[in-house]
Amino acid sequence: MTPLSVSPRWLHDHLHDENLVVVDATNHLPVPTDGPYVPESGAHTYRAEHIPGALFADLLGDFADPAAAEPWTAPDHERFAAAAGALGIGDGATVVVYDQHDGFWATRFWWHLRYEGFDQVTVLDGGLPAWKAAGFEVTDVVPEPTPRTFTGTRRPGLIRSTDEVAANLDDEGTVLVNVLDEATYRGEVDTYARRGHIPGSINLPVFTLRDPTTGALRPVEELRAEFENAGLLDTDKRVVTYCGGGIAATGVAHALALAGRDDVAIYDGSMTAWAGNPELPLVTGESPR
Repeated sequence: MTPLSVSPRWLHDHLHDENLVVVDATNHLPVPTDGPYVPESGAHTYRAEHIPGALFADLLGDFADPAAAEPWTAPDHERFAAAAGALGIGDGATVVVYDQHDGFWATRFWWHLRYEGFDQVTVLDGGLPAWKAAGFEVTDVVPEPTPRTFTGTRRPGLIRSTDEVAANLDDEGTVLVNVLDEATYRGEVDTYARRGHIPGSINLPVFTLRDPTTGALRPVEELRAEFENAGLLDTDKRVVTYCGGGIAATGVAHALALAGRDDVAIYDGSMTAWAGNPELPLVTGESPR
């Protein structure tokens, strides 16, 4: 069984395993204090340096719906399967995904692979910064992938649309989790079209799950206790996480999987879609948690 997370040392020791596929899933998202964000592909920084043998997954391009209003929107299964197979992700492969930042691009691709029915995927804890801090080499040599056939079957329970979230606002069996910073949750900044958070959602900032010095996840025991306190490990409740564009939300989903809860759904449009529709409600203020 593939672990949900591996260390730089583990990856270094297994880097030349025959069926291992290492993937850099970086995007860049400079978020201003006030005002909208502008996403950028991480292809140029990937080409400058990456883990030897790593391939690049373009989450803004190949793995997104080109017709969608919001960036990173999950494409149809056929588009995803074709892009994954072209990278060598498919039958017989084990995937290690990382990014060059805080790990949430990596967890987005981890979640997306699982959503499409592929489980042989793990996340490099701490990403490229942790790899480099461990003293392991990087390269600018871009390898050629060995294509595979991707045959996963989608798991619709791992995603929510705007309509589905809106229809279940009063559902006591669902816990809606906003993973953005506290100021954005409370409605104090203008990152999105409107300020505030979805009514009834609790606030669990995703950046609090990681060690601020190393970028690695905090011990699972600590996370489990925090999740338990927030009611997120109650299997009688469905958990749906959201953020700005469906990226950071996967960081909480991944941490919850490590704590034993692997059925968390992602609201793919998140605040970009929700705040962009003036007919949908938003509230401001503190978290009810």
